[in-house]
Amino acid sequence: MALHLSELKRGDRVRVVGYADPGAPYARHLTSLGLIAGTELRVVRFAPLGDPIEVEFRGSHVVLRPAEAGALELERA
Repeated sequence: MALHLSELKRGDRVRVVGYADPGAPYARHLTSLGLIAGTELRVVRFAPLGDPIEVEFRGSHVVLRPAEAGALELERA
């Protein structure tokens, strides 16, 4: 069962399994940033109302809106 960022809490570590729709423009954008299958990421924090979500991977911090983060399919690292 794939996880989504909205189901996680601060500090959780997960691995990218794939994308819900790999051909979607935002999935291609995340892939170009390095969020490819096998990439481990850590949830840094959520904004007070849950939007956006900050994640860290490969030494970089990226902020994602929940709709964009929903494209990621994840598993526990």
